[in-house]
Amino acid sequence: MVRWFIALLLGACLAACAPRVPTAEISPDRALERVGPESLSLGADDLDRVSLEQGIRNSLRYYERLPADTKFGFGRDTVPLERVKRSLETFLALLRESTSWEELAQGVRKRYLIYQAVGKGSNHEVLFTGYYEPVIQGSLTPDDLYRFPVYGVPADMMIVDLEKFRPQYRGIRLVGRSQGNQVVPYFSREEIDTGGALAGKGYEIAWVADPVALFFLQIQGSGRIRLSNGDSLRVGYAASNGRPYRSIGGVLIERGVVPPEEMSMQAIRRYLLDHPEKTAEILNTNPSYVFFRRVDDGPLGSLSVPVTPGRSIATDPTLFPRGALAFVECQKPIFAKDGVITGWQPFARYVLNQDTGGAIRGPARVDLFWGSGPLNQTAAGHLRHDGTLFFLLLKDE
Repeated sequence: MVRWFIALLLGACLAACAPRVPTAEISPDRALERVGPESLSLGADDLDRVSLEQGIRNSLRYYERLPADTKFGFGRDTVPLERVKRSLETFLALLRESTSWEELAQGVRKRYLIYQAVGKGSNHEVLFTGYYEPVIQGSLTPDDLYRFPVYGVPADMMIVDLEKFRPQYRGIRLVGRSQGNQVVPYFSREEIDTGGALAGKGYEIAWVADPVALFFLQIQGSGRIRLSNGDSLRVGYAASNGRPYRSIGGVLIERGVVPPEEMSMQAIRRYLLDHPEKTAEILNTNPSYVFFRRVDDGPLGSLSVPVTPGRSIATDPTLFPRGALAFVECQKPIFAKDGVITGWQPFARYVLNQDTGGAIRGPARVDLFWGSGPLNQTAAGHLRHDGTLFFLLLKDE
């Protein structure tokens, strides 16, 4: 019966969904353009080789799970899975054989094709933001302190991939639930957190004391819940309610309570801490809601493999090849001894495209994973700089 209702819903909403197809305002075949190796400086990487190897191995783990006939889009080029795997395997061999980043760069220039994200403007700029792994205090049982539930995926939530019905709707999904004889959008944040739509239904994984920390756990997509006995429960992204993402930072700017030049995750926290009476209303302006699952390893990205601090990025999965090797140029913070950011300096490094995010849409957005800890949280919360993004693909030899 539910499938019959889904069919009715599809027929009614395909036309309505059509304007949403270009969520990135660009087609996948135009998101990357092939460029010459002189377009970027491959001879420098500001991180260690161990983390790069780790990131590559995690992408290879992902590729091992895919069907052999899987294809990847590198701009106008459609590439089979085997070639993308060989791109990583060959790079890993070059990395282990080389004695310097410049020696590695020579091998890459000789054996790889370079694709640049079209980004925005004539300089192909890409806006970089950051995310991290939060650690928050929680409990496996609710009480007067731990009142806010961390939900797993509800059993009544349905996900419909429209591409399976019509190819032109690639990357568009419907998330809903049955209500009587129809399918309706799934519950919003306000309906879940304020209205208690899921309360007492057995979907709770844990409970936390701080609703703002829980909100940012959802924004980051994974994290650890530290229990009173010293143990930690690691949770990872499992699904979302399909509602559109709205930045509460943007809401605070629109309302004139936080200046744009001062906006950061830390500024949002400070405002909500100073105005607890407004917390629920402000959080509810973002109807998007994330559901979690317990994980043993992690933190996990959208490929269900661990993301590596400094080496994993999140991009729009409808435009860029998942798990692929990339190279980025951007800015990183300079910290004083007290953890305050005193300035920014350029960096360049190899990364792996291993994650996605609700706000990461289009050819001009990248989210960089920083890791855990106070400094990485500060860096992630303040990074909002333009840079460039390139993807590397082994030549078809």
